[in-house]
Amino acid sequence: MANKVKSVLVIDIGGTHVKVLATGQKTMRQFESGPSLTPRKMVSQVRKLVSDWKYGAISIGYPGPVLLNRPVSEPWNLGKGWKGFNFEAAFKLPVRFINDAAMQALGSYKRGKMLFLGLGTGLGSAAIVDGIIEPLELGHLPYKEATFEDYLGIRGLKKYGKKKWRRYVADAVERLIAALEPEDVVIGGGNVHRLEKLPPGCRAGSNANAFRGGFRLWENAPTRGNADTSVTRFGKRRETKLAMA
Repeated sequence: MANKVKSVLVIDIGGTHVKVLATGQKTMRQFESGPSLTPRKMVSQVRKLVSDWKYGAISIGYPGPVLLNRPVSEPWNLGKGWKGFNFEAAFKLPVRFINDAAMQALGSYKRGKMLFLGLGTGLGSAAIVDGIIEPLELGHLPYKEATFEDYLGIRGLKKYGKKKWRRYVADAVERLIAALEPEDVVIGGGNVHRLEKLPPGCRAGSNANAFRGGFRLWENAPTRGNADTSVTRFGKRRETKLAMA
């Protein structure tokens, strides 16, 4: 039987900042992340930062692959110890884990078949088809002399400069749209504002959508366990599996 959690704390873990927002709060809070941030430090800093907020469950957007509600590899731009860490025990609350790009995609979703691309430290990507979300790793696919992430992520922006980077973004988006044939394309992430104009057929996402996605993770949440996260099919009462691969 479904049970809607009333108050959720959403934690969006990025390569430069960890951002948090809880149900009923109007202003997000943040602190710096980086190569020294371990999961234990993250939990400690989050608990201190939101000590005056009330919440009964937690959603975490993680910069890496997630399977069965757990990180399956260490993030390349943070400290060690994420894989295997018991976040529920550390927070003493139910926790739902999802890839960070998938969380922002979930918050951006309207209908049909949507492709989400996040221009940030790397290149986040996810697809949603009729309410079912599938995190992707498109950034690791070969592109030119390296990968999509090497050209579209922060390394590409710094190496090639804003003008060339914009051309690479436009070219890569065109290729991915041709290959995946989405009905809706959302370009999000912290560097979307660096684009002079969006590629044809795309709309801009917002980092605020990551928080919306985190709240949506707990809508009509099942009362038993959380290994297989589910999400409501938007516009209907029926629940669908939320793939975490």
